[in-house]
Amino acid sequence: MQIKDKVELLKDRQVVDEIKRHLWIESEKAGRDIGFDSAAADWLEKFSKTWMDYYWK
Repeated sequence: MQIKDKVELLKDRQVVDEIKRHLWIESEKAGRDIGFDSAAADWLEKFSKTWMDYYWK
């Protein structure tokens, strides 16, 4: 995924909400706050393609 694509995704409120949810889940697993940047990078790598396929047909 290109950086410009990531920037566009991060402008979408639904994406930010999904990342916040991911942040909470992954922080609970880790037993500490993993931080938004880490959660965003992880979400973008693991889930962004599926999310775009579903919401940005």
